[in-house]
Amino acid sequence: MADRTAPNCHLRLEWVYGYRGHQCRNNLYYTAAKEIVYFVAGVGVVYNTREHKQKFYLGHNDDIISLALHPERVLVATGQVGKEPYICVWDSYTLQTVSILKDVHTHGIACLAFDLEGQCLVSVGLDSKNTICVWDWRRGKVLAAAPGHTDRIFDISWDLYQPSKLVSCGVKHIKFWSLCGNALTPKRGVFGKTGDLQTILCLACAKDEVTYSGALNGDIYVWKGINLMRTVQGAHGSGIFSMNVCEEGFATGGRDGCVRLWDLNFKPITVIDLRETDQGYKGLSVRSVCWRGDHILVGTQDSEIFEVVVHDRTKPFLIMQGHCEGELWALAVHPTKPLAMTGSDDRSVRIWSLIDHALIARCNMEEPIRCAAVSTDGIHLALGMKDGSFTILRVRDMTEVVHIKDRKEAIHELKYSPDGAHLAVGSNDNSVDIYGVVQRYKKVGECIGSNSFITHMDWSTDSKYLQTNDGSGRRLFYRMPSGKEVTNREELKLVQWASWTCVLGPEVNGIWPKYSDINDINSVDANFNNQVLVTADDYGLVKLLRYPCVKKGAKFKKYLGHSAHITNARWSHDYQWVITIGGADHSVFQWKFVPERKSKEAVHIATQETFADSNSEESDSDQSDVPEMDSEIEQETQLTYRRQVYKEDLPQLKEQCKEKHRATAMKKRERAPGSGVKLHFIHGYRGYDCRSNLFYTQTGEIVYHVAAIGVVYNRQQNTQRFYMGHDDDILCLAIHPLKDFVATGQVGRDSSIHIWDTETLKPMSVLRGFHQLGVCALDFSVDGKRLASVGLDDNHTIVLWDWRKGEKLSAMRGSKDKIFVVKINPYLPDKLITAGVKHMKFWHKAGGGLIGRKGNMGKTETMMCAVYGWSEEMVFSGTCTGDICIWRDMFLMKTVKAHDGPVFSVHALEKGFVTGGKDGIVALWDDTFERCLKTYAIKRAVLAPGSKGLLLEDNPSIRAISLGHGHILVGTKNGEILEVDKSGPITLLVQGHMEGEVWGLATHPHLPLCATVSDDKTLRIWDLSPSHCMLAVRKLRKGGRCCCFSPDGKALAVGLNDGSFLIVNADTLEDLVSFHHRKDIISDIRFSPGSGKYLAVASGDTFVDIYNVMSSKRVGVCKGCLNYITHLDWDKRGKLLQVNTSAKEQFFFEAPRGKRQTIPVTEVEKVDWSTWTCVLGTSVEGIWPLINEVTEVTTACLSNDRKVLATGDDLGYVKLFKYPVKGKYAKFKRYVAHSTHVTNVRWTHDDNLLVTVGGGDTCLMIWAHEPEGHREFKLCDSEESDIESEDDGGYDSDVTRENEINYTIKALSSNMRPMTGVKPHLQLKEPSVDERQGVVRPPVSRALPQPEKLQTNNVGKKKRPIEDLVLELVFGYRGNDCRNNVHYLNEGADIIYHTASIGIVLNLTTSCQSFYVEHSDDILCLTINQHPKFPNVVATGQVGDTGDMSATSPSIHVWDAMTKQTLSVLRCFHSGGVCSISFSATGKLLLSVGLDHEHTVTIWKWQEGAKVASRVGHTQRIFVAEFRPDSDTHFVSVGIKHVRFWTLAGRALLSKKGVLSSIEDARMQTMLSVAFGANNLTFTGTISGDVCVWKEHILVRIVAKAHTGPVFTMYTTLRDGLIVTGGKERPSKEGGALKLWDQELKRCRAFRLETGQIIDCVRSVCRGKGKILVGTRNAEIIEVGEKNAACNILVNGHMDGPIWGLGTHPSRDVFLSAAEDGTVRLWDIPEKKMLNKVNLGHPARTISYSPEGDMVAIGMKNGEFIILLVASLKIWGKKRDRRSPIQDIRFSPNSCYLAVGSTESAVDFYDLTLGPQLNRINCCRDIPSFVMQMDFSADSAYVQISTGAYKRLVYEVPSGKQVTEQSHIDRITWATWTSVLGDEVIGIWSRNTDKADVTCACVSHSGLNIVTGDDFGMVKLFDFPCPEKFAKHKRFLGHSAHLTNVRFTNGDRFVVSAGGDDRSLFVWRCVHAPH
Repeated sequence: MADRTAPNCHLRLEWVYGYRGHQCRNNLYYTAAKEIVYFVAGVGVVYNTREHKQKFYLGHNDDIISLALHPERVLVATGQVGKEPYICVWDSYTLQTVSILKDVHTHGIACLAFDLEGQCLVSVGLDSKNTICVWDWRRGKVLAAAPGHTDRIFDISWDLYQPSKLVSCGVKHIKFWSLCGNALTPKRGVFGKTGDLQTILCLACAKDEVTYSGALNGDIYVWKGINLMRTVQGAHGSGIFSMNVCEEGFATGGRDGCVRLWDLNFKPITVIDLRETDQGYKGLSVRSVCWRGDHILVGTQDSEIFEVVVHDRTKPFLIMQGHCEGELWALAVHPTKPLAMTGSDDRSVRIWSLIDHALIARCNMEEPIRCAAVSTDGIHLALGMKDGSFTILRVRDMTEVVHIKDRKEAIHELKYSPDGAHLAVGSNDNSVDIYGVVQRYKKVGECIGSNSFITHMDWSTDSKYLQTNDGSGRRLFYRMPSGKEVTNREELKLVQWASWTCVLGPEVNGIWPKYSDINDINSVDANFNNQVLVTADDYGLVKLLRYPCVKKGAKFKKYLGHSAHITNARWSHDYQWVITIGGADHSVFQWKFVPERKSKEAVHIATQETFADSNSEESDSDQSDVPEMDSEIEQETQLTYRRQVYKEDLPQLKEQCKEKHRATAMKKRERAPGSGVKLHFIHGYRGYDCRSNLFYTQTGEIVYHVAAIGVVYNRQQNTQRFYMGHDDDILCLAIHPLKDFVATGQVGRDSSIHIWDTETLKPMSVLRGFHQLGVCALDFSVDGKRLASVGLDDNHTIVLWDWRKGEKLSAMRGSKDKIFVVKINPYLPDKLITAGVKHMKFWHKAGGGLIGRKGNMGKTETMMCAVYGWSEEMVFSGTCTGDICIWRDMFLMKTVKAHDGPVFSVHALEKGFVTGGKDGIVALWDDTFERCLKTYAIKRAVLAPGSKGLLLEDNPSIRAISLGHGHILVGTKNGEILEVDKSGPITLLVQGHMEGEVWGLATHPHLPLCATVSDDKTLRIWDLSPSHCMLAVRKLRKGGRCCCFSPDGKALAVGLNDGSFLIVNADTLEDLVSFHHRKDIISDIRFSPGSGKYLAVASGDTFVDIYNVMSSKRVGVCKGCLNYITHLDWDKRGKLLQVNTSAKEQFFFEAPRGKRQTIPVTEVEKVDWSTWTCVLGTSVEGIWPLINEVTEVTTACLSNDRKVLATGDDLGYVKLFKYPVKGKYAKFKRYVAHSTHVTNVRWTHDDNLLVTVGGGDTCLMIWAHEPEGHREFKLCDSEESDIESEDDGGYDSDVTRENEINYTIKALSSNMRPMTGVKPHLQLKEPSVDERQGVVRPPVSRALPQPEKLQTNNVGKKKRPIEDLVLELVFGYRGNDCRNNVHYLNEGADIIYHTASIGIVLNLTTSCQSFYVEHSDDILCLTINQHPKFPNVVATGQVGDTGDMSATSPSIHVWDAMTKQTLSVLRCFHSGGVCSISFSATGKLLLSVGLDHEHTVTIWKWQEGAKVASRVGHTQRIFVAEFRPDSDTHFVSVGIKHVRFWTLAGRALLSKKGVLSSIEDARMQTMLSVAFGANNLTFTGTISGDVCVWKEHILVRIVAKAHTGPVFTMYTTLRDGLIVTGGKERPSKEGGALKLWDQELKRCRAFRLETGQIIDCVRSVCRGKGKILVGTRNAEIIEVGEKNAACNILVNGHMDGPIWGLGTHPSRDVFLSAAEDGTVRLWDIPEKKMLNKVNLGHPARTISYSPEGDMVAIGMKNGEFIILLVASLKIWGKKRDRRSPIQDIRFSPNSCYLAVGSTESAVDFYDLTLGPQLNRINCCRDIPSFVMQMDFSADSAYVQISTGAYKRLVYEVPSGKQVTEQSHIDRITWATWTSVLGDEVIGIWSRNTDKADVTCACVSHSGLNIVTGDDFGMVKLFDFPCPEKFAKHKRFLGHSAHLTNVRFTNGDRFVVSAGGDDRSLFVWRCVHAPH
């Protein structure tokens, strides 16, 4: 039989012809060693031109498309395409991978660039958002990522002169990025008028913020900052593809075939036109240039590389050539010379010298070439074309001999016969034509047997036969030269084939995988001499197999390099090389064939070779040559640990169920019981499917795992302590080298690894987010800093962690087969090994990835264990056949037979090793495995007297071994833990059931004993007293599912799975009697109470048999059940049986006859049941959970005192309920310890213990019952019940508003006013009268000059335009929906707060404000860093859109309050916005909470911008989350019916809900604020005014009515621990909305805020030295003195908005504002304060000063208007003629008239000269919509009105007649201009106002400028008039959405803008142009 292994010879890549010039740019560089680096297909090439040698980097698995060179020019980064593309950083000298960067991009990596230091790498993806990502590439970590642009990005570069700045360019854009924190923030380049907006292809950065870029039209665009400064026109004739910068200057290359050199100031030096040179040609296009010193490298579109010497630039050297773009299919080799011929769709045929590695001839044809052949004598070259013709050339001079076209479809294959007489030509017309060579290629025959296109052909050696393969997978034979088909296969038996290139036939069966029918192998060629075969396929793999290979699925070696399909592969004439050609990558690869070597040399392979070899992975093997799998291993490989429902799914399932059960949930639910249980002892150890999971700790205790519990066992005291952090099966355990910490990995959808302390049992770190399904292997590094883990997903992902930080260092797919072990090299922590089914792999870390190579082992064996030896390259592994393999590096040196059957465990000692195997023997070895020093057999005979149990059998399979304390610790498959003394005796310490479900459980009627029976076919008796041991065991014929003690405890009944049952003596376990009446499982068995006269036996076949125990006869059968019976209970009299079935039916039968009874529900409760283990009935209906579709309650048991019902369910929960459990969804206490289903629970006879058994986890757990009042707050106190209490959490209007506000970003604002009609910039202009009549006016008009548009008074003689606005003052504070946002800075000298998108620092002595203006949208929260290392560091969080990391994403800015410098920007995934932030105690961490649906909680290292951890917070709104002031790991979050106590462990967030049950009638309310006290106390303020006091997470006290209304804010003073609270209450003598408390919240002092409000509502408090700072809901900030309680109001603002009315005084720098809150306020700009405030009692809409400034008119929302006298604030007159809001009100310039415009589409005129009775004298009719703004003309004769229909109208005053003639209107001079409509201001409307509007405007008094406000919250400054559309302007940000009004103050000194959403007034100083 043929050898079924892979061949021993191999291939080594020797040369690659070509360079990738198509669709790539900037991919060709000089390295430091003056070598050239570039890429082809999937290979990175380093080419040494002097020695003409190539080296290859083969770390990619698909096409490389981008490359960047590190500034030191040794390292190279390359990026590839693919579904999960990655970036490799590699060394161009050693060709080793330094780092792998993955898991961010999709589709491909388009551009790469290193920064100046080479620390950071930026990459651009090919995904739809063109994601830009910045990497710390050495660590493989993403520093920042952001969507790059909506269209393709072509180039990206770091600004080499400014840190943290980048530039990217691409289709119609260029962007300038700044990197801060984790945020990449772009600014688009402004093309302006200087150049056309067009595609930018490449760029280079220079000093002073100058960027040069190459454009598609051949110009160079020069940028300064973000503005286009100038263009260099016509630098190239067309697109500039590449730009390279060096010390001398810049080089550019373009599509016009020219390379230009420029000096450092971009003055031209010279041009090199490659088209004009000797090697040049017409379409030459440059894709890449690199200029170094006097050499220039040029890469072209057509795969050539030129090298130009600058001083001799007319003669470039052509140093590399390849085929151009187009598929490459044709390949032929010369029969006698080392030449290869290729022909391609680029229509060229080329001849390559395999010795010189060079192109020696090239000839262009008319048609694309698809195949080639060389005649036997080497004279003719035949080429088959795509159009069905073929051409014969002379090889010597490439002249044409003949051209023949007989076919219409492409010629795919042609071959000369070995005798040189004929040429066979196979075409896609399904036929082969035979031509005579000597007859000048006359057609002599035709083969037409195929019904599909011809793919392959071979001649026989005697030239008499031809075999063909076709596209339908048929193999046919023809007689030559006639072409007759051979049908009789007999005559072919002896045919010898001259070549074998066919893919079908018995000789090559093995090239096809076993079970596939795909035709993806394109080419085959056999090397008869060496008996090897090479194949090429669609996946870019070259494979080497033995020839012939007869059986499918043969073994092979595979080689990567070609990226996509390989079209052809051929051996050279002397079999020295293999040539392969790539279709899409149109490259030619030349591989050196390395024949079989002697094994001696094997160890000394050059590194380069092993590397190439490592890419030749062995094939996916075939079972046959692997020894028979051991049954145990077979079983274990089958285990998948999949669950229907994972615990992680429960919250979601609950949410879904809640909807259904809203109604029942509102009912009063039964309370949880007062008593609880605590896990006390577990009988069990998980040995049946885990290995090496048992260790000694530092203190000599023993640590292991079982079910979901980590167990620390003290063998002196026989006690156990438990780590209970896991919620599902633990599968592996590793111990830290110091033996104090343990790592355990569990099953789970997103499974976690916990690292915990064996002393304190606290988690140190939890690692999540990388393994699916489960974690099956773990190992610590020798220094204990790293941890390696392996997942159970299909790829068995390997992850290397820095576990303390919780950071993933590297990850990689491990292997398709199951991995059993991972071990980190003790000498080199960057290396590790994995071993498992049919493999052993050696890995080393490379950045964020791992590179693995298979060990070379000849035949593949399954490895069960592995360990490193005494040096870094020695590895010892145990196999499934009992051998120990000894490895050096990755080579198998030898094997030693160690055990019969698999070696499951091996452990390294200082000198030597210890092994354990399935044969039950522990063996000690010397340090080379040459001698076995000692063996210990695990036998009953040597069991020491102190053992805690009995060995079930001799020589149990050994699964774990550990040494220490003079003993060997052994864990067995049977669940026993034994301690072997070096001298021989064995002590059994712990044991449990073996594999198989445990269901049967019974407790003894009066002794502390219990019995269990399991599917492992054993019955066991356990001692529950402190000796905790197994007293007796008996093997059974069959597994059992139930057992029961007789009432006197002497007999024990056991039900078996085959339908039989036994009664045995309870002491000796010997048979008393047995019966076999049923076929199905016996599911429950019960003695009747009292004397135990009857025995009821329930079976799976729906019957209950009743036996008389005394007479041993069956006396009755209970019939009538329809389903499997699950539970049985007797009543006290022994007369009545209660039965449950699997269909949830409840039946009653009378004993002993078994007659069925129907008993009404009410009676059932009255029956006195002897036991209650049933799960149905009204008295237990509350035990069924909300989500009962996925989880069954499998078992229940009522305590003997009838107070507590314990249940067990399918999810592994043990729950306690208060009995009877009436009403649905009762509350309970819940305990997690079992991993999957709990099959049985029983109380002991005295209720002191609860005993539970787990199904899958085989454990028997003993819980101590702690009665009520036994109240030590244990950490493992149970969790609260499933449903949150449905009591509403309380109601308060302010809280509701805050909860329901929907924050949207400004960019999505829509209009504030309900406008209708067409926007002004979209309206068609009506022609003027002159235009209509065709009058052409003379250029110099005789008429009067047009009058001024605007009367310009009170401005100095010379008018100066305004150039800029500077923010001077802000009146406003965001208190109504934000909290905890006012703080002291600098010992109380300054305060900080925010409004709109501005952070404000107010100096209390000068009352000067300074502003932080970097936020792009509203700030929602603010906090300060209290650590002295970070003085004045502030963090603010803002509103955002989705969390896609783009510029509109929510972000947090950390900044310096004094310098206003941004220290870090954190972009977050909190879609919606950031609502709370808090710094940790050290100030280094920042906690943020989002407004997203999941209310995510995130922790950041803000200085690096790195996210440490993130977790879903709560289903409803979280208001505040704060770090404990003394901690970096503990914080508390509060919100709607929510308080949670969080711990940061590594990178995981663990949390506990607050437990309320400790206080009678405490209910979960909405929590609003949090403060902290010493000794782990936490205070939370509630909506009802109470404050809850928590110790750890348990409620210990309630401070009732700390405030009468909600407690909105609390502040913990760090220096003395005093706590300030602020709430909502009416001021009274005793109470106030502000209180100062002692550290324990026991005593307090209240302060009154003298605000004059009916209700004070405090939203923010902060305490400084002797002063308290208070922010209120009414937008005031007040400072309260602690001693004298004096209040000083520092900040005032409108409390409700919008602020609609704004009026500036005609001569003083004061202004008035009127708002929705019913107040009019007077503000003084120089004094920076509010002077006065009038309460109107109704919302005000508009306000205006009279021309003299002595009167004020106010328009109200209810249609009324009021006129006040300014001096006395007395009402001069008021009137209400309208019923809807007054929108604008104006005095005429002559003070005669008052115009009042309202929403009722009317303007009323009042004559003021008639006195205060205010009679309406006229009104303007026919206004199409509501009035927005009004302006009088300078002569008071006209009024212009802008309306809600985007129409501007002019009326006469006071007649109210409309003026329609445009020429008349054009002559009017206006006194003021506040209209947003009119031809004069058409330019203020911008392009993107489709949803939003320009809402207000005001022209300056000088008449030269106009300021506008819009719905996006922008203030803009234009020139006036601006009649051109989309006029130029400056924009000023800061307001929230919707500006309502804007005005110039007198003399144009200031602009005041009023905000809608932000209720704030901004005062901007005007900067005038110089004279």
